[in-house]
Amino acid sequence: MSETIRLGVVFLCHNELDVAAQMVRIWHDGGAGVAIHVDSRADEVSYQTMRQSLADLTDVVWVERRKCEWGMFSMVEATQAAATDLLRRFDNVTHVFAASGSCLPLRPVAELCDYLRRHPRVDFIESVSAQDVGWTVGGLNIERFERYFPVSWRKRRRLFDWLVNMQRKFRLRRRMPRGLAPHLGSQWWCLTRQTLDAILTDQRRSEFDRFFRWTWIPDECYFQTLARRHSSRIESRSLTLSKFDFRGRPYTFYGDHAEMLSLSRCFVARKVWPGARDLLSRFPEDRGPRALRDEPDPARIERLINLTVTRRTLGRPGLYMQSRFPKKDRENGKTAGRYALLQGFTDLFPEFETWLQARVDADVHGHLFARESVEFSGRPAIGPGALSTHPESRDYDPYGFLTSLIRITDRTQVFQYGPRDLQALNWFMVTDPNAVIRVITGAWVVPLMHSGMPFDDIRHIAARLQRTELTQLGVLRSVWVKADVEIWELADFVARPAAILQRVVRDLTPGTWPLYDQYPQLRDLDQLGRFLQRLRNAGLQPRLMGDFPATRSEQEWNV
Repeated sequence: MSETIRLGVVFLCHNELDVAAQMVRIWHDGGAGVAIHVDSRADEVSYQTMRQSLADLTDVVWVERRKCEWGMFSMVEATQAAATDLLRRFDNVTHVFAASGSCLPLRPVAELCDYLRRHPRVDFIESVSAQDVGWTVGGLNIERFERYFPVSWRKRRRLFDWLVNMQRKFRLRRRMPRGLAPHLGSQWWCLTRQTLDAILTDQRRSEFDRFFRWTWIPDECYFQTLARRHSSRIESRSLTLSKFDFRGRPYTFYGDHAEMLSLSRCFVARKVWPGARDLLSRFPEDRGPRALRDEPDPARIERLINLTVTRRTLGRPGLYMQSRFPKKDRENGKTAGRYALLQGFTDLFPEFETWLQARVDADVHGHLFARESVEFSGRPAIGPGALSTHPESRDYDPYGFLTSLIRITDRTQVFQYGPRDLQALNWFMVTDPNAVIRVITGAWVVPLMHSGMPFDDIRHIAARLQRTELTQLGVLRSVWVKADVEIWELADFVARPAAILQRVVRDLTPGTWPLYDQYPQLRDLDQLGRFLQRLRNAGLQPRLMGDFPATRSEQEWNV
């Protein structure tokens, strides 16, 4: 003969009493006895209205009201008082379920009773050892048992923190009562009558209450710890679906979560938005006898919530905007996709952009960070995603400029770069795994050689560009580099331009590519050796170009 199950509900509420009254009626109509505690801070008119709306119910006990404060022992006292009145009033209650005014039963109460019947003498209470597992999200763990917490964390935060720091400084510690091991867990539990009665009538209860009165958030540890003292069998999980975000605050379920909650097959959900009328009208949901013995499956919702937490804390990769500007090194990827920086190629090949655009599946831009302009592909008046072509706008937030350009399209962005350009993003790019950086060092000297400027001006410009590129190379060769970086000296590149260009194309558009018989038109380099020698003779030592013999030509330069 199966054991008869009668459910009792310890019902705690403090606001939205009209919705709480609906929850009480659901529990009562399902055959449960209910002990209701309403926070004394709740509006008296709302309280009386709630009592009048439930006046027709017989199996309801109204518990003497007391003021409850979050994180203080008054929450435990309210639960104790409601549980004591419940057990005294209903002799036939076999299990006691703790619920709040925002806890919505998702399945009929009869299905919950059937589930408890199939798990006799089991206490469903999340009870995790504080010594072994960090259960707490964003708060104190074992310290909540070792220190004194006489003031509210929410209302008197500065004093709270000061008291904790003083106790740490003077090494003030409390000891757990003999025979208890600290445990933590959700305050929404379902205990057998025997276990709950043993907790409430324990001969050492006054000692335990005195200890837990000074702990932090005792409703998360009082019953969770004492159940370990009195229960013969604990199933360390709650029958109430209650998930918390990364700040330790409970998630709120809305109307568009209805199907997800139904598929979870959980018995109760907390917490439900009071305005979700479609949830309140749909649940509890009876899915027929075939679904009577469905096991609760919160994993479906947990996976979604975990994804939500990840999106909330990390955001989409490379997303920078007003509402989400992550701290340095806390980004979910610096940029949203792959991009490439090519340095020195346009100095050697005037038509390089056009040549490369025809050979890669990417948007090939000019010098996006040129100091006098922003050279988008095709040189439009307004860039992709309405990005401004004015350098003043770009330079106001170069990080946002680059990350926005990469984010607005699913195509790879390729742009030209050099020591003449804005250097503010060097460290940003070399520490970005999405960046592909290809550099021909010293290539900037070729346009200078063909510029026709007075040699004294060329020497000063060359000295400045060389200093800039040497600083940049120090960044590119640092131990912190995460980008895909490859560097060639100018002489090395000129010795085998076709092979290196082929490699660049393959790196930008992975796949099998045919060898190209014709690379873009290379600038005349016949006089480069002599030009570099003139720079040496003028007191500037070229350090980035490689070996170009000065005897290649004796042609005189116009000064």
